[in-house]
Amino acid sequence: MSTPYHTPSGAASKALVEKGQTYFIPNYKPREMILDYGKGSRIWDLDGNEYMDLAAGIAVSALGHQDPDLLAAFEAQGRKLWHTSNVFFTAPAIELAEALVEAVPFCERVYFANSGTEANEAAIKLIRKWASEQGRPPEKREIITFTGSFHGRTLAAVTATAQPKFHAGFEPLPGGFVYCDPYDDLTALEKMITDKTCAILLETIQGEGGVKPCNPGYLKGVRELCDRHGILMAIDEIQTGMGRTGKLFACMHESVAPDILTSAKALGCGMPIGALLAGKKVAEILQFGSHGSTFGGNPVACAVALAGLKKINTPQMMRHVAAMSERLFAGLGAINAELGMFTEIRGQGLMAGAVLAEQWKGKAGDLSNLARCYGVLVLIAGPDVLRFLPALNITANELDEGLARLKQGLAAAKPA
Repeated sequence: MSTPYHTPSGAASKALVEKGQTYFIPNYKPREMILDYGKGSRIWDLDGNEYMDLAAGIAVSALGHQDPDLLAAFEAQGRKLWHTSNVFFTAPAIELAEALVEAVPFCERVYFANSGTEANEAAIKLIRKWASEQGRPPEKREIITFTGSFHGRTLAAVTATAQPKFHAGFEPLPGGFVYCDPYDDLTALEKMITDKTCAILLETIQGEGGVKPCNPGYLKGVRELCDRHGILMAIDEIQTGMGRTGKLFACMHESVAPDILTSAKALGCGMPIGALLAGKKVAEILQFGSHGSTFGGNPVACAVALAGLKKINTPQMMRHVAAMSERLFAGLGAINAELGMFTEIRGQGLMAGAVLAEQWKGKAGDLSNLARCYGVLVLIAGPDVLRFLPALNITANELDEGLARLKQGLAAAKPA
């Protein structure tokens, strides 16, 4: 295509966009379009324009749109019971917790929340409560996180996020966090550990920080440091989890067992749910009344999440992720060989970041929007990285078509 793929927004779309801009608090800046429905890895807007979805709702729609098994689980539970509160048990939450414990070797108990941020908030409280029960005074309950990390937007989670741009204007921030720089450097990390340290919280791949994977052996090194110093290891797998990297959780590539793991996004395949997976050392720490969530463990969300887990956590799906990963990275490499717009393509599984060359730095948002105009939805990870998080079950044809549209959009950005 020599011209943009999409057609101009119609009157209905424009009117809805204007209402959104009028009535929403302006903390987001959505594209001026109205997404209407999806099927598989394709999605349509209100004006009938079709897009290949290589974003999956920021790694959430792990099985694409309108997956029949997810729809069946949603409808069956939706016709039975939507909400009870945690005053009562429900079968979907129990069954999902059991399935997670069985699927994750180190996990002994599960706490359900509504999002990744809430799961991380629970993890922070659990770490502090564990430290308290160890007899540590408040000044010796510090958590080490890493420059470039992202752990959420609540006040504690955003403080754990070691990126100043997310802190600005929200001071005073809670105490008890220190930041290690650089990420992925065991020597630097060991120098940060003191008698005040009670835990290390990290991502296996820094998603919002630019799709930066850690080197092989790093996670094992962190585990060894935690064991040596008698502190907890907590891993945020909110973006990397649920099959995204070719294992159910990315730490499984190195058989690393953290004390705490947080999951969300793809856990619900589009339904709002988060989870804290607790290992033996901390499984009994949060006792009655110590933490809670009105909607955590919602039966509809849990029913859908269980259906998703059963479908994702199979050898067949993991083989497919590996095959599509190879195709994604090869396709991005071929685009770059022709257009020369990236300095590096990094990531793992179906989580890829294309680092922009010098002349394109700061333009990731513009390029993402241009790609949309050519019929493909992609993300950014900061101003200098294009990010790709397609559905795990994307077909080869869908992926190839999405990459072809991406190439056309990027080519349109280059001067004639």
